[in-house]
Amino acid sequence: MKAKKTKEPIREFYLYLISDATGTTLQGLARACMAQFDGIHPTERFWPMIRSEAQLDRAIDDLRENPGPVFYTLVERPLRKKLERTCKELNVPAMPVLDPILRSMSSYLGLPTKGIPGLQHALDEAYFRRIDAVDFALHFDDGQSLDGIEDADVVLVAVSRTSKTPTCIYLARRGIRAANIPLVPGVPFPEKILSFKRTLIVGLTESPKRLVNLRRTRLQADPDDPKYNENAYLDLDQVEEETRKARRLFSDNKWPVIDVTRRSVEETAAEITILLNKHNARLKKEQEAGE
Repeated sequence: MKAKKTKEPIREFYLYLISDATGTTLQGLARACMAQFDGIHPTERFWPMIRSEAQLDRAIDDLRENPGPVFYTLVERPLRKKLERTCKELNVPAMPVLDPILRSMSSYLGLPTKGIPGLQHALDEAYFRRIDAVDFALHFDDGQSLDGIEDADVVLVAVSRTSKTPTCIYLARRGIRAANIPLVPGVPFPEKILSFKRTLIVGLTESPKRLVNLRRTRLQADPDDPKYNENAYLDLDQVEEETRKARRLFSDNKWPVIDVTRRSVEETAAEITILLNKHNARLKKEQEAGE
């Protein structure tokens, strides 16, 4: 009996993302999938806003030149069929990534899908809420303004280089009004923030060693430069003291704390969203009890 031949792993390949909308959902799904495989090096070919046969033909020309698996979100049946025929001809998989979700929801709801591209990007109330939240995050970034900051859903407090700004922008893209306040040695923390009762305040902390590395990279500082050891911003002992004082502030005010040392911005934002949901639920209960 012959032993079954093991397929040689494919390490480098083209990965096509073809969408009839902006493709952000598709990119997220594809990257989450690729992260589950070690040692692969996909070359991403991104084709968003494909809504006509002429547009699809350009993507197909690229696919024919450099064949590879296709993730797609097309709702127009003729476009889907044409792409699927091409993939079958080239012997590459074509994966309609939203189909299983839509089928399950349609079955549960007893309703058909609309089959209209880009509905999630409609200029509705939720869209304008996200735009407003982004404007808010930029206006109240790094403590540059305090006038109106009480309207924030959440205020992040942390020392320098703890991903405060990108986390606020990420939250804003989900319609959450986020501001951030830096903790700067020698600069008093604004009393106004300490008086907030209804706004969620979250402290962010990070490993002092990682903070030093991030700050050095930010400043492009050379560790062999004598000035490096004279810079308190990059001195490990000073940074350790900064983080200790920050934790003391968080503890004194009973603010929730998130250690971002081993967290991505997305993971930090997800944790903040959970805290915000709990915070809002508590405020609602308090309001109902007072009525």
